[in-house]
Amino acid sequence: MDSTTTSPDQGEHVPVRAGRREWLGLAVLALPTLLISIDMTVLHLATPHLSADLRPTSTQLLWITDIYGFLIAGFLITMGNVGDRIGRRRLLLIGAAAFGVASVLAAFSTSAEMLIAARAGLGLAGATLMPSTLSLIRNMFPDPRQRTTAIGLWMMSFSIGATAGPLVGGVLLDFFWWGSVFLAAVPVMVLLVVVGPVLLPEYRSPAPDRLDLVSAVLSLAAVLTLIYGLKELAAGDAGTVTLGAIAVGAGLGVVFVRRQRRLTTPMLDLALFRQRAFSASLGTLTLVILVGPGLGFLLGQYLQLVLGMSPLEAGLWSLPASAGIVVGLTLVPLVLRRVRHGLVTGVGLAAAAAGVFLMVFAEGPAALGLLVAGQTLFFVGASPMLVVGTDLIVGSVPVERSGAASALSETAQEFGAALGLAVLGSVASAVYRAQVTVPADLPAHLAVPARDTLGGATAAAAQLPGPAAQALLGPAQQAFTSGLQTAAGVAAAVLVGAAALAAVLFRRPTVNQ
Repeated sequence: MDSTTTSPDQGEHVPVRAGRREWLGLAVLALPTLLISIDMTVLHLATPHLSADLRPTSTQLLWITDIYGFLIAGFLITMGNVGDRIGRRRLLLIGAAAFGVASVLAAFSTSAEMLIAARAGLGLAGATLMPSTLSLIRNMFPDPRQRTTAIGLWMMSFSIGATAGPLVGGVLLDFFWWGSVFLAAVPVMVLLVVVGPVLLPEYRSPAPDRLDLVSAVLSLAAVLTLIYGLKELAAGDAGTVTLGAIAVGAGLGVVFVRRQRRLTTPMLDLALFRQRAFSASLGTLTLVILVGPGLGFLLGQYLQLVLGMSPLEAGLWSLPASAGIVVGLTLVPLVLRRVRHGLVTGVGLAAAAAGVFLMVFAEGPAALGLLVAGQTLFFVGASPMLVVGTDLIVGSVPVERSGAASALSETAQEFGAALGLAVLGSVASAVYRAQVTVPADLPAHLAVPARDTLGGATAAAAQLPGPAAQALLGPAQQAFTSGLQTAAGVAAAVLVGAAALAAVLFRRPTVNQ
């Protein structure tokens, strides 16, 4: 479909402006995006409930938690290319139907194996939905200013879902059984399947090529092994298997890239990386995404294990950050109409770095205020980069390749999240283990886990009498606090670097001209 018209006076191609149907279609696309991101975190609070019901082994519980994100990350590039070939709306509707079915199976799982299979189905379906929604936005909003606004709203739904997951899970688990956290997706997917054909246009590559199955397998294997290794590293496992997974994943990635160079019609067009807007946006966006999940993981532990909050209380304290996302992503398209890319993103990321730097001083009575204020300022400041980076990535490629570009953008974000968990988690863990002191008379079966993590120290303290418990728990909480502060300092430094990159690399005079 041609996305431009010719001005009779100037003879120039002017982008067609989207109308009511496209904005209604955007609202439909935002709903599954919201639910996909909620599903990434909503299970955390349900874990104790489903564990009591299904009695999974520790290994099975790990797969129940992680396989969803693994398969989303692993199949994004492949599904983005499939959408370019068979049609983005068609792939979106297939994925929505599959997501709804897998959600029902997950909700009514009667064994750990069944839940693992259902979560795998959710991940595979989620990988079809995410690049389809973003690439459809690229097609539905050819006007750059409208597309920036649309991407801001799309990003808002994804970000709110990520921060609201624990809160939604807490509310549902207060009234219903653990399976309810999955059933919330079903009516939304039914709505998408019903109204999608009416509100969403179909787009596909005019000359689709066959999908290279070898490239698909290589990309899947590379992403899965790399992210698995990074997640294990974040959990404190720096053993042979973890480092081997990272090495194998990197090696498979190299093989994948070399194959793309030889193919006439590659799955990943490496020429995209020669475009400054594309490569700069992808790299800077990955750095920004690196910070959020890592600090969020540590912050959740601090609120519950140091400040003693319940999961629902900790979830409620995420509301200021959600409000910051809404404010930031609402204002960004308006500001970008008048101010340069580099200035907006650079100043925003500097503010985000300042917010994260506040967390370095989080200790004592002021800790909660500093942590919440810092997290909120981070999301407000990161908002311009989230919009500008995503917009430049999908807007810098031909329309027929927008599915592949969207998938690459979201794959980079998955890597950024996994790398952030690994780096910031490892920093915090290293500081904790270096500073924690364990009473000399503590039995070995309690001392070993207490030296490893704050969770282990908390569990050990629960088995001790009052004074002995406090003698263990007090130093452990202080050591964890020091680890959180150090990780925040590292994250602030990363954001300062990202701010400098954005200010230098995004030099277009004004956006959307």
